[in-house]
Amino acid sequence: MMQSMRGKAGKILGILFAMAFVGWMFFELGLDVTGRGQNFNANELGRVNGEPVLAQQFQAAYQELLQQAQQTGTQVSAEQRRELEEAAWQRLVDQALIQQAIRQRGIRATDEEVRLAALNNPHPALMENELFQTNGQFDLAKYQQFLTGPTANEEMLLQLEAYYRSVIPQQKLFSQITSGAYVSDAEMWRAWQDRNETATVEYVDLDLSRLVPNDPQVSDAEVRRYYDANKDKFKRSATARLTLAVLPKMASRADTVASLERAEALRAEIVGGADFAEVARRESADPGSKENGGDLGTFGRGQMVPAFEGAAFSLPVGEVSQPVLSPFGYHLIQVQERNGDQVRARHILIPVEKSEEELDRFYAKADSLEDLAKRSGIERAARVTGAALRSGVTISENSPFAPGIGSGLEAVEWATQEHRDGNQGGVSDLFETAQAFYIAKLEAYTPEGTVPLAEATPQIRRQLVLEKKQEQAAKIGQEMVTEVRGGKTLQQVAAARGLEVEQAGPFTRGDMNPAFGQANAATGASFGVPVGKVSDVVKTPAGLFIVRPVARTEADRAAWEAQKQQQRTVSVARLQQDAVGRWLESLRKNAKIEDRRKEMFSQST
Repeated sequence: MMQSMRGKAGKILGILFAMAFVGWMFFELGLDVTGRGQNFNANELGRVNGEPVLAQQFQAAYQELLQQAQQTGTQVSAEQRRELEEAAWQRLVDQALIQQAIRQRGIRATDEEVRLAALNNPHPALMENELFQTNGQFDLAKYQQFLTGPTANEEMLLQLEAYYRSVIPQQKLFSQITSGAYVSDAEMWRAWQDRNETATVEYVDLDLSRLVPNDPQVSDAEVRRYYDANKDKFKRSATARLTLAVLPKMASRADTVASLERAEALRAEIVGGADFAEVARRESADPGSKENGGDLGTFGRGQMVPAFEGAAFSLPVGEVSQPVLSPFGYHLIQVQERNGDQVRARHILIPVEKSEEELDRFYAKADSLEDLAKRSGIERAARVTGAALRSGVTISENSPFAPGIGSGLEAVEWATQEHRDGNQGGVSDLFETAQAFYIAKLEAYTPEGTVPLAEATPQIRRQLVLEKKQEQAAKIGQEMVTEVRGGKTLQQVAAARGLEVEQAGPFTRGDMNPAFGQANAATGASFGVPVGKVSDVVKTPAGLFIVRPVARTEADRAAWEAQKQQQRTVSVARLQQDAVGRWLESLRKNAKIEDRRKEMFSQST
């Protein structure tokens, strides 16, 4: 039996450790394979401060990210694959910089540190292995007994040692970098107040169209001065104006109905006695919770989408909700515990998506769109396939988003190549994003550069007119404030100028206010001006306002004290993460990073 267990354990642990060690092996061993000569090795994608980044490393990192993306059950588009490739490259650059910093600082893992870490801080993959669990929970004693007994083979122990000798120096490095991360009680109390104190206000929106109905004059000299003083605002990236034929991937009404019916059937199964967790593991499309029986843990207000949050904070504990529709699909929600503004719940996600039969038809239609466009033009291809035809769609490298398709960066890159080749009016290959399939025809192309004054003038005039109108409206608004402080009501001074007094709230400092926006001067006035008094005129991106607080609620200090340690843990972790991010960014800026991916990939195609 022991021999059998040894064989089983060795095989399982080998599989579990394969992905964990592949990046380490490629990174540590790969540097020694190629050497550090002046000429690039044929297998090098680039270098970081002279140290090679190998194609095998890149492929391993990319495949790991791709597998994670595919676990969601949705198809990974070409655009998303490009993003994953870039993320894989950046991961390898960061790994190289981290290892270089470890060597420069002389950080090592001692034998005793490795031994203690292996015994008391098992690899996450091992904690999930059934060999080391009792009643479904990780059993440290069982793991330690295995590790120190004859069952653990030498190969596995060597892998463990290699893992900890890699991880421990990184932990030491990050501890050095984040040693100053600290959050005071005052800072945490302020953050708690921002999330929990509320204000209700009356306000007047200083409507420019009413207060300053006529556009002020703007001279050519003013336009020129603005242009000269704001040259950076008029730099533009490469921009393409395109005709697009778009086949949206959105689900049909029939798909929505089918998903709803499936969710209702699963609810009936659970209400009829089926185990919620088992149904979640079998049916849920949420990869982050399905293996845990749909368990989402504990969460507070503002952490879930509104529809989900509304159900979670109103549903009776223990009851399974009716299907709740969110942007992710239909949810069956069961609240397991609720304490004030904290809820512990689990859910089953049923996405709204096309059936297999409809997907087959859809992909065939996409292929036809591309084929017809190449042979007969984009307009006829759109008519035959039912694709939406959109003319004059402008997409740039800095602003690649286009309604209905998401990122159109591939189309911009295609247009750039068409422009370089001197082509005009050709049709692209089929592009795919998470939202749609589409093809493009180039109408016009503008290389990167600075917008000429003549082209920028209309935009500048509009901006200067707005600023002048705001200046005049602010003067009128301040006169209104003076009148209110002199004894008139806010309603009286607003009505005299054709304006209305509106109400907003209750809202917190961090809420997205539908009237004011978020975290701006109007929000500050709502919490800073005494209740019943009026603010001066405050300016926000949404406009000019006079604010009069009418009610406020204070934060509960006892509730804050009860959760203070948890808040500190989260806050310090965030500060540490930010510190590491800034440190890495600084290293990247000062590093010599040579990227040969385009060169190598173009040679392989």
